[in-house]
Amino acid sequence: MKYTVATFLSLLSVASAGVVSLTPENYDIATAGKVVFIKFFAPWCGHCKAMAGDWETLASDFESAADTLIAEVDCDNEINQPICSDNGIQGFPTLKHGNPSALEDYDGGRDYDSLKAFATDNLKPSCSAFNLDLCEGDDKARIEALMNAPEEELQAKTDAVDELVGKADEDFEEAIEKLQEQYMKMMEEHEAGKEAAKKESNYKEIKAVLAFKKSQGKNDEL
Repeated sequence: MKYTVATFLSLLSVASAGVVSLTPENYDIATAGKVVFIKFFAPWCGHCKAMAGDWETLASDFESAADTLIAEVDCDNEINQPICSDNGIQGFPTLKHGNPSALEDYDGGRDYDSLKAFATDNLKPSCSAFNLDLCEGDDKARIEALMNAPEEELQAKTDAVDELVGKADEDFEEAIEKLQEQYMKMMEEHEAGKEAAKKESNYKEIKAVLAFKKSQGKNDEL
């Protein structure tokens, strides 16, 4: 099902009692022009469950803020893998904040007071295409130049970077697979070497004889 912007925003208002759940389908619309604070989680994660209540309270504190969004992404849901992968999520919960297209890590406390203090002090509009009036000097000139460029040109540039990133991910996965294959081969050779050494030295028979002699010695003592 596809939603119009108006329909999507109305759905957000209906679900305002909870936390906005981001997916590849709604990410751009939900985060447009906003400073975000996002929790990347997995439903089975104990620490995620522990902070869920505080995160919901934080979301309700900022639900009426026009330029701030407290949200979450379920990385255990396969459909959300592009978002989680693009943001380098490797553990749960991971919290990130700032520009939706260039999130920064949050390393502070996970309790409500710490989260609220950070959000109040840091989740404020900054220089971007959505807030050009906050830009100055080179930053403003660079963004204005990009805004004057054809959309096709901008899309081509981002597509080129996405392709490079995708290739890097593929190369990394391929390298990991080769390392795993090498590891398995080394383990097999290692185990085979141990077995060969034991067989050549009659290891098992010697161990059995030693066990027998020791048992006989104990019997003699009795």
